[in-house]
Amino acid sequence: MRDAEFFRHWMTAAAAAVEREADRLTELDSPIGDADHGSNLLRGFTAVVNELEAQGPDQPGAVLQLAGRTLISTVGGASGPLYGTLLRRAGKELGEAAEVDDEQVRKALYAGVGAVAQLGGAAPGDKTMLDALVPAVAALGTSYRAAADAAENGALATVPLRARKGRASYLGERSIGHQDPGATSSALLLAALADVAEDRAGAEGRA
Repeated sequence: MRDAEFFRHWMTAAAAAVEREADRLTELDSPIGDADHGSNLLRGFTAVVNELEAQGPDQPGAVLQLAGRTLISTVGGASGPLYGTLLRRAGKELGEAAEVDDEQVRKALYAGVGAVAQLGGAAPGDKTMLDALVPAVAALGTSYRAAADAAENGALATVPLRARKGRASYLGERSIGHQDPGATSSALLLAALADVAEDRAGAEGRA
């Protein structure tokens, strides 16, 4: 079962991953975006960690909803509303339970990804974060690591795509050949989730 501490650890691990990869995310964003994806997400996830420490929500759903609200209020551009919607919708799906199982997590993230698709009007193949998120939630039924791997592969697969949504779509053919920064940061988020799940499993095995 997954408690609030598990989800707080996920957000902390995600923040650390964004901090580690912020320059790379901005580099990816430079040719097809506004060259601020890394800095925007770093500001947002730093704020998420601070808010979680200050407020200490004790339900999984409350952790994700707080994280989502914080991202919406602190991250500029499209990233804040999209990531915020992902986490808020997932948190709402988890409800007020003190603990949730992995199937509930899968369903919650599936709902969150659906909300992102509705908000952005995008679909897989449009060269957006959905190219990482959709295969990831499909693989969650296997394992968290399978989801992380699917997200990473999905991000890499955006390189030959022509962008059909977002800022990059204005470039037309010139968007081809660049890895989508939103898909890349989504893969970081899923990798952080897999790392936390494996750390928890390892700790339980040693107990």
